[in-house]
Amino acid sequence: MANFYTDNPDLKHHLTHPLMEKIVALKERNYTDAEKFDYAPLDYADAQDSYDKVLEIVGEICGDIIAPNAEDVDHQGPRVEDGRVIYADKTKENLEACRKAGLMGMAMPRRFGGLNFPITPYIMAADIVSRADTGFENLWGLQDCAETIYEFADEAQKEKFITRVCQGETMSMDLTEPDAGSDLQSVMLKATEQPDGTWLLNGVKRFITNGDSDIHLVLARSEAGTKDGRGLSMFIYDKRDGGVNVRRIENKMGIKGSPTCELTYKDAKAVLCGSRRLGLIKYVMALMNGARLGIAAQSVGVSELAYREALAYAKDRKQFGKAIIEFPAVYEMLSVMKAKLDASRSLLYACARYVDIYKIYDDIAKERTLTPEERKESKHYSRLADALTPLAKGMGSEYCNQNAYDCIQIHGGSGFMKDYACERIYRDARITSIYEGTTQLQVVAAIRHVTTGTYLNLINEYNAEEVKPKLQGIKDRLVAMTERYAKAVETVTSVDDSAYGDFMARRLVEMAGVIVMGYLLLLDANRNDSFKRSAEVYTNLAQAEVTKHSDFIANFNPAEVAIYKVD
Repeated sequence: MANFYTDNPDLKHHLTHPLMEKIVALKERNYTDAEKFDYAPLDYADAQDSYDKVLEIVGEICGDIIAPNAEDVDHQGPRVEDGRVIYADKTKENLEACRKAGLMGMAMPRRFGGLNFPITPYIMAADIVSRADTGFENLWGLQDCAETIYEFADEAQKEKFITRVCQGETMSMDLTEPDAGSDLQSVMLKATEQPDGTWLLNGVKRFITNGDSDIHLVLARSEAGTKDGRGLSMFIYDKRDGGVNVRRIENKMGIKGSPTCELTYKDAKAVLCGSRRLGLIKYVMALMNGARLGIAAQSVGVSELAYREALAYAKDRKQFGKAIIEFPAVYEMLSVMKAKLDASRSLLYACARYVDIYKIYDDIAKERTLTPEERKESKHYSRLADALTPLAKGMGSEYCNQNAYDCIQIHGGSGFMKDYACERIYRDARITSIYEGTTQLQVVAAIRHVTTGTYLNLINEYNAEEVKPKLQGIKDRLVAMTERYAKAVETVTSVDDSAYGDFMARRLVEMAGVIVMGYLLLLDANRNDSFKRSAEVYTNLAQAEVTKHSDFIANFNPAEVAIYKVD
């Protein structure tokens, strides 16, 4: 009996972070939900016990069912018959196990049949599921689309659709088209309003994950004659109404169990979600931020699996009379893998906690007027969540890819063979730094938090916390890195040249990212000695990155940007 939650004490460490007590009290409205629902927690300890028990169930299903099924799913994959997706046999088994266990709609309110979990334990479940089967996380994790319905749809739509998600129906977000990938303002799927207030959708969508789902969130052009984002609205399409067919499933490198579909809409009946013209400007932005946090969790889950596979092989594989883990070249690689894993996980859950607080305040604001202090706090955490989301997605996915690469390297020639899981891990990992916004787009989202000082202010907040004397050396090095980072930011921003600023953006964002993650690991080590080694190893890595980037910036002539342009 394997359990992917109980075998990883790092998860419980993050679940019991000191900020969680505030998050849970806000989420449970000071535990007044217990008056209406017999399964609502009475206090913080009771809530933590509930999260613990549910995550144990997630861990058990992942260890005993989803992970053992992963290889068969990868080989069989889904197929299309008569315009419908037929999942791989083991995917059906996985979904049924999750439905029976009540693991759909975890973060939705109890009145719709959900568990009312904060985002943090829900993201933890996504982390665990991703370790079991990266592709299956895309099917299970798209329940997060219900959050957009909860935030923006009317009460009747919430009652109709969220209830069904909590009962086990699947979701998708139909955004991209053949000529509109990252540039979503070019979406041309046509939405035509009908006399009864419903809409008919016509056109094509491409690269749609789980595209034959039960309930779709669809971005479509509702305003005739427009060509930009202001003419787009968000719609909810119900598969029961018909009108959408799967033209084909993409033949992908990895995550083969997750059907990536091309869809044709032909007079598909849909209902408007929220207000017209806000589809891209407001609703997709909220949807994508949630999706990016989900991919960050997926990346951490894959990193965990890659590290465990590499560690097990290194302990078992003998060369020259001893296990290869005894060779410095191998144990250095493993310690760096673990440090990257721990750093990306610390960043993931810091971000999730910040998202939790501002979203809960947004929800409370629908019930009553927030106090001035609450509004200030909500705005503060919203800014931090906005700053950390692109870091968690961008850098977490890059570390995921690096760990998958190193997992194969440690396996040597065996890692290139399909006999070992690392070959599948490597293929599955590659997409994490591409979909829901490439790493390059995460830099675009993050750079304003460099120039406006959000990251530096956050770093200073972390620096203000006292640490144990044995950790002071790590902190001193992080302070020195911060000084180099601040100087590099000043160097770049003092030059009035947008091309030069864009050219240096990645370096500045990466410097901010490694310093933030360094501090988060330091604070983890301050709470729990088990993180001390990763904090030390990661600080060495971070120092090398900051030195490299700051030296490059200090010695670079802005006029030389032109030599990098390729004809």
